Amino acid sequence: MERSDKPDTRISLKRKSPECDDDPLSNSFSLDDLPEDLFERVLSRLPTSTFFHLISVSKRWRSVAFSASFKLACSLVPSRNPWFLMVSPNLNQSVIYESAENSWKRLNYPNLLLEDSNRSCMPVASSGGLICYRKLSGDFIVCNPLTKSCKDLPPLHITPQNQSLNAIVMSATFTSYKIVLIHGELPNLSFMVYDSNSVSGCWKDETALRKKVDDSFPESDSTHDNVAYFVSKAGYVVASGMQLERSPFKQYSSIITNKDGQEVVYFLSSFGTIVACNLTNKCFSEYPRLLPVFCEYSIDVVECNGEMLVVVLSESLESESLRVWKYDEANQHWHQIAAMPPAMSNEWYGKKADINCVGAGGRIFICLNSSDLYTYVLYDLASKTWVELPRCSINGEIMEFKSAFSFEPRIEASV
Repeated sequence: MERSDKPDTRISLKRKSPECDDDPLSNSFSLDDLPEDLFERVLSRLPTSTFFHLISVSKRWRSVAFSASFKLACSLVPSRNPWFLMVSPNLNQSVIYESAENSWKRLNYPNLLLEDSNRSCMPVASSGGLICYRKLSGDFIVCNPLTKSCKDLPPLHITPQNQSLNAIVMSATFTSYKIVLIHGELPNLSFMVYDSNSVSGCWKDETALRKKVDDSFPESDSTHDNVAYFVSKAGYVVASGMQLERSPFKQYSSIITNKDGQEVVYFLSSFGTIVACNLTNKCFSEYPRLLPVFCEYSIDVVECNGEMLVVVLSESLESESLRVWKYDEANQHWHQIAAMPPAMSNEWYGKKADINCVGAGGRIFICLNSSDLYTYVLYDLASKTWVELPRCSINGEIMEFKSAFSFEPRIEASV
């Protein structure tokens, strides 16, 4: 074999041995030989979980983790594989599913969430590298689950007529975030916003939303029928003469999108319809029903790649169906974009499972629960593949989770 005249410029992650010092053909060197800025850029590209294992390598590696320049290098990484914070029925576990490694991991709670008065905090929204928790008092805590940094948001001052809370959504960058609340009963809706960049440091005053009257959506009949349609505690849309309280794990199912400068919040109403609240134009619309009113089904709304999608679990002709839908704005109707193979979903028939879903980039994470069933499914929109995830075992005990919140593991996300 002919010898190349080009030098070998490969970088080895191993420290070179002394006997190689006199070898002019050896250009290998360790990461510790890199200048500080390049060293930080290399570490910033490591998977987050790997980096946390490696900070014990040396004092230099550990000091990098707390430097402002390293956090800046991390912020230049456009995206990271999502982690999913799992929510257990009694809220006493902090477990994440790491999608890149297909594994479950324990995640210690921040000190602020361990205080006696906050032990019943429930995660209600997430975005970027942050998670928003709601206290029993109704106030909120924003947290970076990796760095354990937390911030108590100022108390809410809500007018009595708008005590009903429909949606809690969050949008975040590395340096700022917004929390949006949708209050009221249809058709009297309003919203409040907390902006971490606000000079006042307070919630903005409530802003009323008017009902949008145009041809964008067919007129919804949910508020005009003699029969009310509600999402039951099991997550099913049911026809009845009265409304029932929704499951706590589906209570604030909502998402936010930003397209063409329009911020829109979508949530599930107590009538089983999907409501779109345009915060930019201060108006709202109801989407047409996805399935006939006499059907029972579990439904949830997710955001994937900046778009609103709907996941539906329904029974028909002695079979169970799990499908993903998108609204066709041009033709004003729902369009099915994915369906789980019957071989995977039919085993759930008759078990009246509830679904709680969350979107993360081009993936949908689905928790299915009933009295005798709990399982977790990940759907990838790009590859169109469905994967049933392994059960989570902690200290030999199989864990059950009701829902999940997605976040990017980013140490640079600030509260």
